Amino acid sequence: MSRVLALVLLLLSTPLFAASESKPGGIKWEPWSDAVFERAAREKRFVLLDLEAVWCHWCHVMEEQTYSNPQVIELIKSKYIAVRVDQDSRPDIARRYENYGWPATVVFNMEKGQVIEVMKRRGFIDPEVMIAILKEIIVDPSPIKYRDSEPVTKFADNPLLSPKNRAALEKGYYETQDTKLGGLNQFQKFIDRETTDYGLSRLAQGDVKAKAAVRLTLTNALKLMDPAWGGMYQYSTDGDWDHVHFEKIMAMQAEPLRLYALAYGEFRDPKYLQAVRDIHRFVTAFFKSPEGAFYTSQDADLIPGKHAEDYFKLSDAERRKQGIPRIDKHRYARENGWLINSLAVAHGITGEAQYLKDAETAARWVLANRALPNGGFRHDEKDAGGPFLEDTSAMGQAFLALYTATGSREWLKHAEAAAAFIEQNFKAKDPGYLTVSTKSVSKLPASRNVDENMVLARYTNLLRRYTGGVKYRQMTDHALRFLVADQVVGMRLTSPGILLAAFEAANEPLHVTVVGRKDDPQAAKLFKAANAFPSTYRRLEWWDKREGKMPNPDVTYPELPKAAAFICTDSTCSLPIFETEKVAKEILRTRLPANNKAANNKAPAKAPAKDAVAKN
Repeated sequence: MSRVLALVLLLLSTPLFAASESKPGGIKWEPWSDAVFERAAREKRFVLLDLEAVWCHWCHVMEEQTYSNPQVIELIKSKYIAVRVDQDSRPDIARRYENYGWPATVVFNMEKGQVIEVMKRRGFIDPEVMIAILKEIIVDPSPIKYRDSEPVTKFADNPLLSPKNRAALEKGYYETQDTKLGGLNQFQKFIDRETTDYGLSRLAQGDVKAKAAVRLTLTNALKLMDPAWGGMYQYSTDGDWDHVHFEKIMAMQAEPLRLYALAYGEFRDPKYLQAVRDIHRFVTAFFKSPEGAFYTSQDADLIPGKHAEDYFKLSDAERRKQGIPRIDKHRYARENGWLINSLAVAHGITGEAQYLKDAETAARWVLANRALPNGGFRHDEKDAGGPFLEDTSAMGQAFLALYTATGSREWLKHAEAAAAFIEQNFKAKDPGYLTVSTKSVSKLPASRNVDENMVLARYTNLLRRYTGGVKYRQMTDHALRFLVADQVVGMRLTSPGILLAAFEAANEPLHVTVVGRKDDPQAAKLFKAANAFPSTYRRLEWWDKREGKMPNPDVTYPELPKAAAFICTDSTCSLPIFETEKVAKEILRTRLPANNKAANNKAPAKAPAKDAVAKN
């Protein structure tokens, strides 16, 4: 049996969570740096990366059991340099190894000045297994071949999703969903952002199966809500929604808040509105800093490494008597961008003014405290690496959401500046954008990430719709030529985000414009009514002619004696709408039928300017 096969079998056959006696620690953990790899080359050592999450229960257990084991300590001291990284602090490293965490364990070797990945392992590793792995690598450091280790070498010739790949991704979307319990058909249950976003897009086009899947998932996922404090736990295990893991991370507050808001707008189910309120209640009580920016996560454990199931069954008062699980008080630009985006959407759907106030306060804090020259953002107050694509991309999306929610051109300018920074700092020579700036120097080369490029493609496409900027179309196409490549699609069992990005690039968004002064109460009511209509893909504008021409003047609106709303498609515009109660009805008439434009993958021609028709 080959060494590689033997090690793979060892990794796969061992129980995932085994117990072992905790021992005093003794490992000297180094921060991630090129100096570590240079030292490893000089001393002929391996680099062992413990990529953890500070909120992660099994990371705590691994520290107490595995990394406190005397044999593990001795082996690491003899031939390894131990490096520990909080994955939330390094989006580039976290994205590279996200399929293996958390914790993720990666062993590197240096060969002829190059960093070589020898082994990657997901989750908790029992001390005995770790000992065997460390010994085996010392004897034979041949790298294990992983499917995701192969870089993308052939990119798509154009940004269009081929019929074959579209069919494969559509098939994956339907087949990977659990039609009995909701969520994906897998061991872990959580709200998958891509899948739910795509489902909301499809149900708006009349897709009955997508509608049922969205409702089933969002309804059953309410079991992940904390009944005492609000907020959503990250996931449940055992293939159901009843075996909860109790960490609360920003990604699983921000995205569910947005998705429940959109679902409330769609279905008017009060349970979904309550979910929005409960998540907002949690993030403002536990994650909101005195200055209005937001923290990152709350630990799964009250005592690190000890299951907290009994604790989270308690009431608010009973919990507080015992203490509160650790809050990670880093205020990252990325996490704030996620939440700002969702709060802006929730404000539009629900009309709740506090959501917008919180979003704008956080956005101004990030601008004052995390901004880089020329429109970009750093991750933290001081970064060991970076800048990272996700920080600027998340903030760019957040600015667009604020522009949609308010009509204030201030936010559109910030969104454009963020896109310009991305183009200058993250664009790869081949299609796609890199997780870390092309100007950063590292022993580990920068990589492309599918999720990051999906977000970027959708953000720059919407920015093009708002501004008419050809440069943003070029950015979208550059990302899509990576995303729609056969190799990328072939590596993913399901990827509704690619379907969404490709669909939006080929189709006009829902386009609603309110024409009227911003100090006109009736214009404000029309804008509020338009914002309340749920759509995952929309261009909503408020044109006060005193501000000059529209950022994208592709529609000619008539002079009218009073404020009016207009709804435009790619070929025509509605009559002026003066009554707020008619806005939603008219928007519904423009919705795409199922299997019509959802399958349209043709590159859109540049639309001629449309004329809105006046009718008093």
